[in-house]
Amino acid sequence: MNESTVWWLLTGVLVALELMTSTFYLLMLAIGAAAAALAAQAGFTVTSQVVAAAVVGGLAVILWRSYRQQQKTKTASNDQDVHLDIGETVQVQAWDAEGNTQVKHRGALWGAVVAEGQHPEPGLHRIEALVGSRLVLKKI
Repeated sequence: MNESTVWWLLTGVLVALELMTSTFYLLMLAIGAAAAALAAQAGFTVTSQVVAAAVVGGLAVILWRSYRQQQKTKTASNDQDVHLDIGETVQVQAWDAEGNTQVKHRGALWGAVVAEGQHPEPGLHRIEALVGSRLVLKKI
């Protein structure tokens, strides 16, 4: 059995394991093993094949992790596509000394905090973000 066949078999095993776990990291490592198989078919040494598998697979894992981090920050507390309350207005009657209040929104009382850089003043406010179950408000 030649070296490229071993790499292709390893690629298949990694893809099969990926299908069972669905983490995508094994798929990235399978891409590295496929790169090593291509290096073997091109006639590179075993050391070069291992380096190709490590570099391509490692880079694929890093890129995937970076992509996932960007997706997590996109679904953050101020994404209007995720939280439909962002942009809505509420009436604030009074603030406490720490910049907290309770406002009625959608028929329920919500805890709210003043947005960073804002001064707590009564009146009409816009919902800027949600942090946990608390609204972040900015004076209009």
